[in-house]
Amino acid sequence: MITTDICIIGAGPVGLFAVFEAGLLKLRCHVMDVLPQVGGQLSEIYPKKPIYDIPGYPSILAQELIDNLMEQIAPFHPTFTLGERVEGLDKQEDGTFIVTTNEGTKVHAKAVCIAGGLGCFEPRKPALANIEQFEGKGITYMIKDPETYRGKKVVLAGGGDSALDWAIYLADVASELSLVHRNESFRGAPDSAQKVAQLAQAGKINLYLSSNITELNGNGVLKSLTIQDKDKTSYPVDIDYFIPLFGLSPKLGPIEAWGLNIDKQAIEVDTEKFETNVPGVFAIGDINTYPGKLKLILSGFHEAALMSHGAFRYMNPGKVLNLKYTTVNGIQSF
Repeated sequence: MITTDICIIGAGPVGLFAVFEAGLLKLRCHVMDVLPQVGGQLSEIYPKKPIYDIPGYPSILAQELIDNLMEQIAPFHPTFTLGERVEGLDKQEDGTFIVTTNEGTKVHAKAVCIAGGLGCFEPRKPALANIEQFEGKGITYMIKDPETYRGKKVVLAGGGDSALDWAIYLADVASELSLVHRNESFRGAPDSAQKVAQLAQAGKINLYLSSNITELNGNGVLKSLTIQDKDKTSYPVDIDYFIPLFGLSPKLGPIEAWGLNIDKQAIEVDTEKFETNVPGVFAIGDINTYPGKLKLILSGFHEAALMSHGAFRYMNPGKVLNLKYTTVNGIQSF
């Protein structure tokens, strides 16, 4: 079991900055996220989007901000569990917590900080009757390790940047790669769409435009699927993996069952330490709500600082905490 001082649920910018603020108080953090990489929606949805309201940066790209935050928290050596969805939160008799993921990973923490942004992201799934039967048995909605698909027959579906980027990458990895898109043109970056078209012309990608997946077949494990084009012509395809890449939608998910006070899909907190109605469980960033709440990254940074002090006091009742400026003491790594 992983042990830490604060278990931070959510690896977006606010969750990452919480590692820094906690580190200044000598608190170790373990960060968890359902996405396979840090950065939350900044890295997943708009990594190249400029942000203009980060103090000290007239303009900074979303991914650049995440990269800078990772550099900033490096002295405090946070640990991570990525690509797993947090399912359970169990408070122990001594006031500590055990956090459990859908893959059975357990984290024992003295305090928990929910920094889940708009909630956990869940994949948008194609409307196929028996799709859940093959999830984890040939169907996945997220590519964690592309080497899994080396030498395999893979079908991707989608028309956005994620589908295009992975098609380009996997063209040299999979033994046979197909890309299925329901429209005639892609909504992803034109340069990526052009590269996919060139790979299709070179015979490295089987490109099915104006087409949909209509049938999944297998016996416990996915073995084949059927692609149907706009003329209703069907193409049976033998496969090892089917990966729909239709984007992600935010959901509050299992958090709703943790006994926290929820108001309109947001967690109610106080504004002294951003603690929920469950002592020892804190919530910062877009996932919380309080009078005057502004869903801004910079507001989340402020909340992260006060949360860290609140978590320290929760773990060390009665112990005096003296605020020390980084301009005086610098960064004391551990």
